[in-house]
Amino acid sequence: MFSKKIALLLVVAVFMGLIAACGAQPTPETVTVVQTVVVEKEVQGETKTVVETVEVVKEVEVVKEVAPTDPDADRVRLDTVIGTEPPTIDPALGTDTTSIFMIRQMFVGLTGFDSNANVVPELATEWSSSEDGLTWTFKMRDDVQWVNRDPNTGEFKAIRPVTAQDVVYGVKRTLNPNTASDYAYVLYVIDGAEAFNTADPNAEDFAAIEEAVGVKAIDDTTVEFKLAVPAAYFPSIAAMWVTYPQPQEAIDQWGTNWTEAGLIVTNGPYTLREWNHGANFMLEKNPLWVDADNVQIELFGGPIIQEESTAMALYENNEIDMMSDPGWGPPLPDMDRIKADPQLSEELFIAPRPCTYYYGFVTTKPPFDNVTIRKAFSAAIDRQSLIDNLLKGEQVPAHSFTAPGNFGTVADDKTIGSYMIEASFADQVKQAQDWLAEAGYPEGEGLDVLIMHNTSEAHAQVAQAVQAMWQEAFPKANISIENQEWAVYLKTLLPESPDEEKPDVYRMGWCNDYPDANNWLNEVFNSKSGQNYAKFNAPEYDKLVEDAAMNPDPAQRKEMYKEAEKILIDDEAAIAPIYYYTYVRLYKPWVTPVISPVSGDPIAEWKIDWEAKKAARGE
Repeated sequence: MFSKKIALLLVVAVFMGLIAACGAQPTPETVTVVQTVVVEKEVQGETKTVVETVEVVKEVEVVKEVAPTDPDADRVRLDTVIGTEPPTIDPALGTDTTSIFMIRQMFVGLTGFDSNANVVPELATEWSSSEDGLTWTFKMRDDVQWVNRDPNTGEFKAIRPVTAQDVVYGVKRTLNPNTASDYAYVLYVIDGAEAFNTADPNAEDFAAIEEAVGVKAIDDTTVEFKLAVPAAYFPSIAAMWVTYPQPQEAIDQWGTNWTEAGLIVTNGPYTLREWNHGANFMLEKNPLWVDADNVQIELFGGPIIQEESTAMALYENNEIDMMSDPGWGPPLPDMDRIKADPQLSEELFIAPRPCTYYYGFVTTKPPFDNVTIRKAFSAAIDRQSLIDNLLKGEQVPAHSFTAPGNFGTVADDKTIGSYMIEASFADQVKQAQDWLAEAGYPEGEGLDVLIMHNTSEAHAQVAQAVQAMWQEAFPKANISIENQEWAVYLKTLLPESPDEEKPDVYRMGWCNDYPDANNWLNEVFNSKSGQNYAKFNAPEYDKLVEDAAMNPDPAQRKEMYKEAEKILIDDEAAIAPIYYYTYVRLYKPWVTPVISPVSGDPIAEWKIDWEAKKAARGE
């Protein structure tokens, strides 16, 4: 015989509390519950306390949990990865392709570019220039709104219409030296722009210098620019993000934080929904956009992932819809497999792209302050081998800076940069070795060379291939490689950053902002340029490209750009062009992209077969 007293533990009470806390209506149900109990047992006259589990049949109120409904489940979404953290989405501060891509989705300027690289109206309805080419007048539409998305409710609020005054504010804010825009020099074609951008903010006449900048609002929908020199390409400059209108009220209120989600005010087809720095980036369709009815894709973005191989796994698992800007193209080691795969090969897209991949030399840092050494290292790159054995994307070996597809390119003129491409590679190496010996470094003896690239598996693979070529050509040199995260890398390369913190050789690419060699030769390697990471400084070069920008004769401009390329590539060898890009992308069959070779692909014009995507993902 024994007696038993049962005490239920707290876990049961907690379980019942959770049931009560659930919002659904409880329903009585008889269930068998396994409970942990404290038991007192009397055995042979001795009472003992033990812990046991017992099954108890009882009636309890059970709430069946229902998975929460995703409010975005039925919204058309283009999933991708973001290849690198955008350094900024401020139109005054963007300089890199990732930042500019995002800026162009959220903001619009006076003009833009279509898929054929033609200048087309955006905010402007029409524009005209004076006979002397110095005054440009743009008439604007009045139905484009500044909008803000409430992060708590998801609602969009129209702030007010975009006006000519916003254009004036945007241009002057970009030029203001306190803004520290590395791209402000692009606007030096505007009268007074350079004087304002280089002025001392503490000078007594600073306000007067700002007032003298050649941009003003004639009325709410008319903006006028006075140029320092004639520039037939000025409508292309008006399409650049540094001329975009900017929302002064938001910038004044939030300062440098104005581009954060919930604070940002935009005027384009998308706005920023979410930006968890270093983790993910998401854009959302602006329902108040003037052409919102024709924008199908409501959400665009995804995680920030630096590894192409990880992105490829997501793509093959149907978790992302594409591998292209602003993320990554296919991983280089997978190219043969992709081309051989029946499905992936159909999804592979390859086409010429007006961009140049190059290695730059920091020309103020020994030993690459010696032009002979720069030419030697440039000659010792087997460009065709890189394309055939590593890149495999139908790229073309580059021997000049300005890529094909731009006015003034010399890509078809093999007299420029011939030491990189004309001879057999064995002859190139022999020439490179002779040059290095002439410079006092036979076989590279005594040279320590650092190659630096931004973090990327593909850039690392290219750097390793070039390192191997240089090591074989110059066996006594010490060639090393480092990488930095994109935003840090850009700061390291800034012309004003200390040379001792810079590499000897840096990786960079350039894609056109508008299809003219002025955007390449003048705006990148003019000694005044914030993009001149090579710190290349040749007065005769500066004069050529500045004069070419003002010359109304197309034939003369072409000759001037050819001479400038000769100085940059042959005479000074400031950079080693490696290849002219191609688009190498993967698109799921349910995606219909629109590719713009100048302004960045306009996601607002893309389409998705939403039902096909959901079916492929089992939704």
